[in-house]
Amino acid sequence: MATVSPVGFDAERVRADFPILQQQVNGHPLVYLDNAATTQKPEVVIQAIVDYYREDNSNVHRGAHTLADRATAKFEAARGKVRDLIHAAHAHEIIWTRGTTESINLVANSWGRGNLQPGDRVLVSAMEHHANIVPWQMVAADCGASVEPIPVDESGTLDMQALRFMLDDGRVKMVACGHVSNALGSINPVEEIVQLAHAAGALCLLDGAQAIGHFNVDMQALDCDFYVFSAHKLFGPTGVGVLYGKSALLEAMQPWVGGGEMIETVSFAGSTWNQLPWKFEAGTPDIAGVIGFGAAIDYVQGLDRVAAEAHELELLHYAESRAREVPGMRLIGTAANKIAVMSFLLEGAHPADVGTLLDQQGVAVRTGHHCAQPIMDQYAIPGTVRASFSIYNTRADVDRLFVALEKVRQFL
Repeated sequence: MATVSPVGFDAERVRADFPILQQQVNGHPLVYLDNAATTQKPEVVIQAIVDYYREDNSNVHRGAHTLADRATAKFEAARGKVRDLIHAAHAHEIIWTRGTTESINLVANSWGRGNLQPGDRVLVSAMEHHANIVPWQMVAADCGASVEPIPVDESGTLDMQALRFMLDDGRVKMVACGHVSNALGSINPVEEIVQLAHAAGALCLLDGAQAIGHFNVDMQALDCDFYVFSAHKLFGPTGVGVLYGKSALLEAMQPWVGGGEMIETVSFAGSTWNQLPWKFEAGTPDIAGVIGFGAAIDYVQGLDRVAAEAHELELLHYAESRAREVPGMRLIGTAANKIAVMSFLLEGAHPADVGTLLDQQGVAVRTGHHCAQPIMDQYAIPGTVRASFSIYNTRADVDRLFVALEKVRQFL
């Protein structure tokens, strides 16, 4: 087996860093193609978490002892690593949350409840993850605002002309849009979206959950007001998320969750809030997870991300070319600009059955509507089978997928 992909990225060497990939599932070597749901963790991330619990276990901030000092230093160092990763201006613009979903809920509740008025509009794309629809619907219902979808065409490409038209009336206060579609892999033209939103007097939140694991992002270049993502999409632990927000906006927003750490003073006459970023970080955080994410960022920063992205796209193009040769296989989401996500259907087969039969052959994929039911409704389908690729996947994984799919076709 070739160890270097056609674009010069050594995926086999990278694969060796991920212990979970060395196992067999149902008697077959594991082929993990569910990376859009969560990525696997390199040994250095696992070890960083173990080391915290073995050597530094303590709560962070205000501790008057060595363990607390060490834990706090690693915890806050991870915040600085996120700042550098996404090119934020300041570390205090990085807020820790439990994940992308909580980050969006924080903005919807803190910014939304303080700013949305009756008649205001929030625009989201028709292919959004539910996490970027439902929080806005909940807040809008209480504020008298509306949440409206930006149309998406048959290929899974956002209708930018429709967005321009929707922004014309001056009532749009927020454009909340995925950087990349988790269901289809479409990469949205986010720089243009941000510019159009700002020109119309609206803010822009970008859901970067599916972008952060595939290519570099730059807050200074994007100029978005908020950017959110989860650590587990970038080889980090579950339970850790990031909210990036521009300083002036975060300063003006009220906290969403109250408790310890987020306060400056507390009395029965009233309370005052801590400075950024801690104003939004009530209670004991996932310290081990944050430290583990710091290790994940170090790992990623040691890779050639441009070559890694090219490797993933080569796998996508190879997989799609093979898919077009399979009778009855239909690709869902064919936008020109995509990450390495291939959603598909097999004629006469329910996606859940396909996923189960693939698993019996050691191939892990995701099936269903992928928490993006509106776009599935637009295609008039119950869901898809989704194969999503990452840095440790190879052409051999793609070949295994299609060998397994041929057996599925024969069985069904």
